[in-house]
Amino acid sequence: MSKELRGGYTTGSCAAAAAQAATLALYGLPVPPCIELTLPDNSRVLLTVEDLQYGKEWCAASVRKDAGDDPDITNGSFVVATVARSSTGGIIFKAGDGVGTVTLPGLAVLPGEPAINPVPRRMIEQAVRQVTGDGLIITIAIPGGRALATKTFNPRLGIEGGLSVLGTTGRVRPFSHQAVQETIRCSFAITLACGIKDPILVPGHIGARAAERHFRIREHQLVEVGNEWGYLLKLAAVEPLERLLLLGHPGKLVKLAAGQWDTHSARSDSALPVVTRRCIELLGSAPDGTPTVEGLFQALEPAERLILGNALADDTVASIIRTFSPGFPVAAVLTDNNGDWLGSNGDLTAWQGKESLL
Repeated sequence: MSKELRGGYTTGSCAAAAAQAATLALYGLPVPPCIELTLPDNSRVLLTVEDLQYGKEWCAASVRKDAGDDPDITNGSFVVATVARSSTGGIIFKAGDGVGTVTLPGLAVLPGEPAINPVPRRMIEQAVRQVTGDGLIITIAIPGGRALATKTFNPRLGIEGGLSVLGTTGRVRPFSHQAVQETIRCSFAITLACGIKDPILVPGHIGARAAERHFRIREHQLVEVGNEWGYLLKLAAVEPLERLLLLGHPGKLVKLAAGQWDTHSARSDSALPVVTRRCIELLGSAPDGTPTVEGLFQALEPAERLILGNALADDTVASIIRTFSPGFPVAAVLTDNNGDWLGSNGDLTAWQGKESLL
């Protein structure tokens, strides 16, 4: 029997608890060892205060991030809130060491602002307002966050200098897709905000390199989808796009033709049976002893690859149109692991290739 996975708390929750502790200290009030925090669903949790620092005109408190059994990159990091008085009467948020700054439009936070998302901001404000209604300057830091941020989507989202303070519920649910989907949504929102009407969706870095090889790519035109094709296609279908291109390996994209919109290997079937069946229908037979889609294509002659690739691209686009009914043309390009062209469907003129496609 598998054990139940333990949940944790978001960086937003940690920041709110640390901010309340620092505010209590700033006003000379007792700081309890644990801060009782109210989450957005009105449930209450206790977060431990790890450290307090007293300055001449400021106080700081630290809470250690506990993500439970989720493989969160910030697990174990300290979230530090430094609070000082302000004459403005409101709350001013600042990015401290390891917290990034937003530089691109399209995110929930405006360019120039610290990358502290709206729900964490509300949680922090609610926490400190239990202590005072005065104006405050609240600086959130995550020591070591600048290095950690290089392993996240933040550089691609235009968040510079560190991590984001995230969370919509205050809790971390182990292995949830929520954080992945939110990152993809943010990336797509930036693409839209930058005026891109003809985005190119790719699974990841390999697809991105193939797209850059074959097409002229404008800044923010590429959106990396990972495995969340159904999630992003549903978002895209209601946007006023002019056209949409999907580019990737048939081992991923052909799953869409089979109606599998989450292409993670643990949550979807292999594309090989679909590709093999289509190969037999089109060419009369399929290569023996090829355990992967890549191997099957490599065993074919170049002309045969194109016949099969074009048909599979047709099937993929047809499935997308049938399922999501987008109000704009959809095209697809299939490439192998080296980025070589296998087949396509649709008018690709708008994305004009850099080199011969075949």
